[in-house]
Amino acid sequence: MTSMPDQLYLLGNIVIMTAYAAIMVAIVVPVVRAGQLLTNKLAVATALIFFSCAVGHGMHALLSYRSILHGHGTSSASAWSAALWDAFTAVVGIYYWTLRRGYGVLLDKGAMYVEPGRQDRIDAAGERERLARAAAENHRATLAAVVEHTADAIIGSTPDGVITAWNAGAERLFGYPAGEAIGRHADVLTSGEGTTEQAELMARIRAGERSLSYEAQRVHKDGSPLEVAFTVAPIEDRAGTLIGISVVARDIAAAKEAAERQRAMQERTHQAQRMESLGKLAGGVAHDFNNLLAIIVNYTDFAAQQSQGDAAVRADLAHVRTAADRAINLTRQLLTFTRGDTIQPQDVDLNLAVAEVQTMLERTIGEHITLITVPSPQPLTVRADPGQVQQVLLNLALNARDAMPDGGTLVIEANTAELTGAEIDPQPRPATGRYARLLVSDTGEGMSPDVAAHVFEPFYTTKPRGQGTGLGLSTVYGILAEAGGSITLYSEAGVGTTFRVYLPLVTASGAAPSTAPRHDTPPRGDGRTVLVVEDEPALARVVTRILSNAGYHVMACANGEEALTADEQRPCDVLLTDVIMPGMSGRRLAECLHERRPGLPVLYMSGYSNGLLGTTHVLDEDIAFLEKPFTADQLLCKLHDVGTTRPDLDDAVHA
Repeated sequence: MTSMPDQLYLLGNIVIMTAYAAIMVAIVVPVVRAGQLLTNKLAVATALIFFSCAVGHGMHALLSYRSILHGHGTSSASAWSAALWDAFTAVVGIYYWTLRRGYGVLLDKGAMYVEPGRQDRIDAAGERERLARAAAENHRATLAAVVEHTADAIIGSTPDGVITAWNAGAERLFGYPAGEAIGRHADVLTSGEGTTEQAELMARIRAGERSLSYEAQRVHKDGSPLEVAFTVAPIEDRAGTLIGISVVARDIAAAKEAAERQRAMQERTHQAQRMESLGKLAGGVAHDFNNLLAIIVNYTDFAAQQSQGDAAVRADLAHVRTAADRAINLTRQLLTFTRGDTIQPQDVDLNLAVAEVQTMLERTIGEHITLITVPSPQPLTVRADPGQVQQVLLNLALNARDAMPDGGTLVIEANTAELTGAEIDPQPRPATGRYARLLVSDTGEGMSPDVAAHVFEPFYTTKPRGQGTGLGLSTVYGILAEAGGSITLYSEAGVGTTFRVYLPLVTASGAAPSTAPRHDTPPRGDGRTVLVVEDEPALARVVTRILSNAGYHVMACANGEEALTADEQRPCDVLLTDVIMPGMSGRRLAECLHERRPGLPVLYMSGYSNGLLGTTHVLDEDIAFLEKPFTADQLLCKLHDVGTTRPDLDDAVHA
């Protein structure tokens, strides 16, 4: 009869044998796969212990089974076999213990079966990998910092144009925070033709083009236009598959403006050089020609005296003398133009000069011309030759008369102006300061930009052959340059022309102080909405930039129809509009807006003087008016004054 302890002993040895065998297999298999069966002694010794223990418990289980089966005790031979195997297991255990001390890593985390020396190599490799990862992370952090803080806008998008990356430069350029831009389509930055152009460029990138550089107009978040230079390139993975598009954008409006100023400065320099060369030539010719004219005139008079009885001869000589007088006047203009004529500068009252010219013109200008003079309310004294001041006014007035063959209005005004150096294309460029100003405006044929660019050049004329010498305006230029003054021109074909003449004021203790409102610093807009209506895109961009930088919200429109639509979508706080525009005029636009909001402040701007616009009934004389060209400070101060007083302008604009 088999007892219960014998059965439990048998079962226990079978279970222990199975567990040790499983542990041995779990150790040997990865060691073999790692190719360390012959080199990793510690792992092999560990597996050998479990193997020996498994065999030993198997032998004990076999002996127990035989004892249960036959009913007698264990034989001497079987007992010795089990004892010897247990001794072998003990030897393996001692061997394992000596290896453990030699390795010194048995209790290290994750290093039970790592051979000596290999652990050092693994540690070194791990350290190198850690350092490499740290360097890569530092590189990525540096690159991210460069991208984030660069002045240029750096944008990432999907191949279809959905924005995925947006740095601080993009926020500054386009006005959208990263949270608003990421996830939206890049079409948010475009409008009209720009959207189509952008889609075509992205299609070219998807088709395989490596890089594109171009300039285009984009739209700021506030609706203002931007001039931007783009560099677009594909983003590919290691397999060469397009996974995105990178865009680098830069605002080039300031660079374009600087280039335009440089071009204008070079053009003025070239013009001055041309005029200097022509002046030297004309001066030499004029001096020699005067000698010949003196001979011709005197001998003509002699012949006239000696032909008292011959009326026909005297009539012929009168024609000769008339031609000689014309030649004398022409020579005088040449000498004035070349600054070679003798001048006698003295203090000149411009109001008196305007009155004298008015008296002369009333007799000669013609009944078809309405002549209006607007003297300054305060004395204006300049240092100049009185005859030359009259010559300037007469030349400009006669040019205006010739530009109005079918009649019109000629306005001569006298007042003061502050020059800051920001004026558009003065001829020549004056120093900054306060000047006396003469304005000669007409409602004539006007000039194209090409003609206006050459009017001060000597011998340039648009009149038919025989009706003009081309020296009138160049003579004016020479007189003003000699007196330290300047002149500017504003003209539109089919509308009219305004010349502005600037002469240095003579300081007088009794001079009346200026009553114009002055501001120490330009007032801020404080988020007020300005509806800007200007049909000249370049000027509209300048005005938008000035007002946006001053804290205004700007809605820029090119004509009256666009302005009415924009005001419906977002009512404005003040209207800043050009007076004369294609289609709807500034006056008519103000009327339409006043029907919606009678108290809406309106500031008009124009290149024509307020005197001309008032006398020709384009505008009333007492409305808020800003004369082009104007500086940023002048615009902001005037707009602030209009928006603060908020006058009811319904009565100021004609029905």
